[in-house]
Amino acid sequence: MNAPEQLFSTAQSFLLAPHDLETGKLAGVFGSLLSHRLDYADLYFQYSRSEGWSLEEGIVKSGSFSIDQGVGVRAIAGEKTAFAYSDEISLPALDDAAKATRAIAAGGGRRHPAAVRKGASLRLYQPIDPLVSLEDTQKVKLLERLEQLCRARDPRVIQVMASLTAEYEVVFVARSDGVQAADVRPLVRLSVQVIVEQNGRREQGTGGGGGRSDYGHFTEQRLQEYAKHAVDQALVNLESRPAPAGTMTVVLGPGWPGILLHEAIGHGLEGDFNRKGSSAFAGKIGKKVAARGVTVVDDGTIPGRRGSLSIDDEGNPTQRNTLIEDGVLRGYMQDSLNARLMGVPVTGNGRRESFAHVVMPRMTNTRTRKRSSPR
Repeated sequence: MNAPEQLFSTAQSFLLAPHDLETGKLAGVFGSLLSHRLDYADLYFQYSRSEGWSLEEGIVKSGSFSIDQGVGVRAIAGEKTAFAYSDEISLPALDDAAKATRAIAAGGGRRHPAAVRKGASLRLYQPIDPLVSLEDTQKVKLLERLEQLCRARDPRVIQVMASLTAEYEVVFVARSDGVQAADVRPLVRLSVQVIVEQNGRREQGTGGGGGRSDYGHFTEQRLQEYAKHAVDQALVNLESRPAPAGTMTVVLGPGWPGILLHEAIGHGLEGDFNRKGSSAFAGKIGKKVAARGVTVVDDGTIPGRRGSLSIDDEGNPTQRNTLIEDGVLRGYMQDSLNARLMGVPVTGNGRRESFAHVVMPRMTNTRTRKRSSPR
């Protein structure tokens, strides 16, 4: 079985088969939707399992496990979007949701959906379930080992708090243009916070990481890196002093300062804000918006990274999109609705918070680089 067929098999097993649904039966739902004049419609099925473990002072303080599933039905006519969802995956529930969404469009549409075709998908991560990749006792030992490494680095470490989380998500997208796409999305994260004390002064540091993998991602080497980063950061904070007042040059290194890019720049480059004219970057394509040498890229195709996706939540492959190049604005991040209304290509940035939420154009892995301009 090749990679795309394996994804479809997994998606159908979790999302359709237990509810006596087949992809062929979805044609009837689209037939109901398309009996009205719509530009586009889609069904988004989602199943997810997640767990979390936390350790403090060598003791597991909390553990959690949850399962969630459902389907969202969306219909678009012009700029209007109708949306309904159900946490029950069944043909009657789909029919009810489809009827609810038809209110935005006039009658007289086509009754037959386009022929089914499978959307292309990248293989940026393995379709694995991280929750079953390690026994529960081993998950606890992983947290305990991280605590040991932190305390061994410096005697001034007086408290260690660590958390371990994992998610197994399966999505299946069926669209009115006939495209059907599936994805299996693993995600793991390990975080640690340490508190150090010296001469009555306490400071803290943090470390951690993760990605689209299973618990095997957290090797001994990575645990040592997380412990070193958290403890060293806390020790540096012990020697810190208040910054002087006034205007000054600030130099930011790679890593978490990227949050500033995400919030201050990234959201302003999303298509919906620019279509509505509420972004500071609206109408500035081709104009200088940053210093020469600054390039901003949103790239959802980096293998294994936390923000990467084989397909976005509309079933489109993600891409590497250059947003700002050498200080000049080149484009925005787009989902299908905003791309159509703005007359530009889809960029693979359609994102949903869950099956119960509508699609918005949002970021994947957004980063910047500064280099000397050749001119």
